[in-house]
Amino acid sequence: MRTLFGLVLVIGLALAGGAVYLAQGYISEHRAALAKERASSMPLTDIIVARNQMKFGHEITIEDVALIKWPIPAVPEGAFKTVEELFARGEEELRTVVRAMEKGEPILAVKVTEPGVGAGLTSLLQPGMRAFTIRVDVASGVSGFLRPGDRVDIFWTGRGGNDRRGGDITKLIEAGVELIAIDQSSDSDRSQAAIARTVTAQVTPQQVGRLAQAQNSGNLSLALVGVRDDSIAQAEEVDQMELLGIEEEKVAETVREETCSIRTRRGAEVVEIPIPCTN
Repeated sequence: MRTLFGLVLVIGLALAGGAVYLAQGYISEHRAALAKERASSMPLTDIIVARNQMKFGHEITIEDVALIKWPIPAVPEGAFKTVEELFARGEEELRTVVRAMEKGEPILAVKVTEPGVGAGLTSLLQPGMRAFTIRVDVASGVSGFLRPGDRVDIFWTGRGGNDRRGGDITKLIEAGVELIAIDQSSDSDRSQAAIARTVTAQVTPQQVGRLAQAQNSGNLSLALVGVRDDSIAQAEEVDQMELLGIEEEKVAETVREETCSIRTRRGAEVVEIPIPCTN
């Protein structure tokens, strides 16, 4: 009896072990198939990311980057896919950070300079654009809250040459202009407000002429544009009379009635006699 009981127990344990083995094999195959399916539905590629946090002006070395897998559909524009692409001229001519990056963030071309180029204004200018400096103070410079990368509307205040009413006028001359430097700093990570003396904007050559003429003929003021504001300011022009709500007086034109007459002599006296006009 004991022998039969032992035999049944052994057979039961064997069957249980076989079932566990088969279950583990099934689960492993299922996981492998699922991973393969995911890999086939989301193809991956290599991109370069920051190994540590990097701030403005930091020279990127090979120790600062890492190569990781990234979903191809989600690869951001301007990402570097190989170390050779990032260090195109070797470690003798390194790229410099112009926009801060966090750990694990993809390194993009717009956030670094060309190899061997420092983090100056020339590295921030887009092709065909120019840097123009505007004098500001605490009032015209938005109380020192401007930072590189902000967008501003530029208003001109001066005397209008063709204004029949005379007095100063204020007019919007440029909208949505990007700032690339505050005083002598192009660091967009500055967090504390400081009263700036000058701001440098990125503008077209045509805008340079307009701004130079406006700055020499009147006063320029800046209005900060919100980060999420995609609207374009409409051309505005305000004079002192509109500011005070004074309507321009209309001068009534007096119509001179035409009269006709003839002159005749009555003795020694010349008399003018009115007659109907024939013209």
